[in-house]
Amino acid sequence: MKQQELSKLTEKELNEKLRELSTQLIKERAQAVRGTQSKNPMLIKNTRKTIARIMQLLNVKKRGGYYKA
Repeated sequence: MKQQELSKLTEKELNEKLRELSTQLIKERAQAVRGTQSKNPMLIKNTRKTIARIMQLLNVKKRGGYYKA
């Protein structure tokens, strides 16, 4: 997801999305370890980046600041 899309979500929705993506990342990494061919080889990298974006936004919201996307 893009930063602008994420910044529109509430804190609860961001936490839910974070859980979803973490689960997806675990599944993708397990597939990579087993040697199963993934449909999208960039999925792990993109998922990690999205998780980092969400964590950054949650941190900004927690501190009471705002993020200009």
